[in-house]
Amino acid sequence: MFLKGKTAIVTGSTSGIGLAYAKALAAEGASVMINGFGDADEIEAERAALEAASGARAAYSDADMSDPAAIEAMVTQCAEELGTADIAIANAGIQHVSPIEDFPVEKWDAIIAINLSSAWHLARLTVPAMKQKGWGRIICTASAHSLVASPFKSAYNASKFGVAGIVKTVALETAQDGITVNCISPGYVWTPLIEKQIPDTMRARGMTRDEVINDVLLAAQPTKQFVTPEQVANFALYLCRDEAASITGANLSMDGGWTAQ
Repeated sequence: MFLKGKTAIVTGSTSGIGLAYAKALAAEGASVMINGFGDADEIEAERAALEAASGARAAYSDADMSDPAAIEAMVTQCAEELGTADIAIANAGIQHVSPIEDFPVEKWDAIIAINLSSAWHLARLTVPAMKQKGWGRIICTASAHSLVASPFKSAYNASKFGVAGIVKTVALETAQDGITVNCISPGYVWTPLIEKQIPDTMRARGMTRDEVINDVLLAAQPTKQFVTPEQVANFALYLCRDEAASITGANLSMDGGWTAQ
């Protein structure tokens, strides 16, 4: 358990990639604060399971990632209940797909706030304690869309390109402080959110399940395989190791060859 004695915050971590991060960190002994929305009983069960896995404490914050004051309160809660964050993973994100002329302004504002600004706030609020300790890991979930664009996703593309920019900048600012700052850029990841979209797409396009998966969802991924949340989480775990101390300011693709094209 190489993270015993370390504390981590993971935003957007009550399901999907975020929960996989939390489980991987806890399995290596870290105290973990999870964050997000969902069924209260299910969240409590996950929190308790993290404690059982880590032998350390786990906490939960329902902070709204579109609210800077709530993000600050979450970081303060983490410090009070678990200790200041050694590892901060900015994972919270939302999506909306629309032509730019029809794109709702409120959707643009929400995506920029949750996907981009919340990552900036998490970094600014956790860097001071990391500097004091001389060790820290900041990891952002970006996307293949931090490197290449897709139509009808102007806000999401902008937010993920922005995340990559934050990562590079903060990495340079903290390069001599024992802190690394990186983003992981997955392609399509197999999550419940993706799985639930398949039946609707089958009906809308008159396709079979396999056609939707291969010709729609995985059209851009040469491997024709989904990335799994566990693969992303284990990549993040590696970035927390001492062996990864020289990896900083990097946008790390994990997209089945998507951005190699």
